Amino acid sequence: MKRLLPWVAIVVFASVPLWLKDPYLLNAFITTGIFIIAAMSLNLLLGYTGQLSLGHVAFFGIGAYVSALTALGFDVELIGGIRVVHEPWPVWLGFIIAILVSGLCGYIVGKLSFRVRGAYFVIVTISFAEVVRLVALNWVELTQGPLALTSIPPMTLGLPGLGYFDFFSKQSNYYLVLGVVVISYIIISRLVNSRVGRAMVALKENESLAVSVGIDVTRYLVLAAVVSAGIAGAAGSLYAHYLKIIDPDVFLFLYTVTMVIMVITGGKGTLAGPLVGGLIFGFIPVVARSFAAPEIQWILYGVFMILIVFVLPQGIVPAIEKWFGVDETRDPAIAPEAKMQDAP
Repeated sequence: MKRLLPWVAIVVFASVPLWLKDPYLLNAFITTGIFIIAAMSLNLLLGYTGQLSLGHVAFFGIGAYVSALTALGFDVELIGGIRVVHEPWPVWLGFIIAILVSGLCGYIVGKLSFRVRGAYFVIVTISFAEVVRLVALNWVELTQGPLALTSIPPMTLGLPGLGYFDFFSKQSNYYLVLGVVVISYIIISRLVNSRVGRAMVALKENESLAVSVGIDVTRYLVLAAVVSAGIAGAAGSLYAHYLKIIDPDVFLFLYTVTMVIMVITGGKGTLAGPLVGGLIFGFIPVVARSFAAPEIQWILYGVFMILIVFVLPQGIVPAIEKWFGVDETRDPAIAPEAKMQDAP
């Protein structure tokens, strides 16, 4: 039954544009889906390696800007009078480059920051996000600064000679985001259920014991950072091409907080946690807007979050699994550390 749930969920969500005609609600589904992708990427770090990154929005914003600039083109002057001129490239190529550049940034940040732990790691990630935000704000020649990059083309797929398809309508963007959610879920699922994922969880549970049995700490943490950053970059690219405008506000700390809320309330270290938490906290403002003033909406948002944390401290998904008697130790991603702890 548990294996069928993802397929049932895909079928249900694939049917949404067929019966939901309200463009406002469809827009809420699209933006929520984009942030669910970003939350899933954060969950790989926070849930499976135990590393809290409060600068994760940096990779989201980098993906947005890289993809937009690749599609728009740019003409900037670098140090020493060197001028770089880039002609617009296909949008789908910008999406791929955004993932690669975000992943590369994740590698660099991981190599530098995983030498420290705890509060020091959090400070490093926050500092990185702030530096990137300031670059986007002040490098006006490239990013337009506070004036924003505008007229970003919609996501386009296709090859020369075979035709192109533009994701311009809300229905097409919905299916695009849903497709990326499914692909991201599969990638993360295959990773965490592999030998690599078991090593990551072992590091989270007992790093000293994991190191004693030969697990390379830096290697697996950096790998998690690269995959996590790449998926966050994909979410940022979708965000830029859906809104068709991007500015330095994409690096706001509020977006990182939103991702963390989705992961913690849904259930960190579970594949479905960010999906459930993302849907709930993505639609609370939508539902509250119909009967409450803006100030009351945020109060309700905070109260609901506090209630979940107090009543279901491990998150919604682990609580549901417990209620239905699902044995978490059967999960390949959790079993290894249990075996390590039981070993003499």
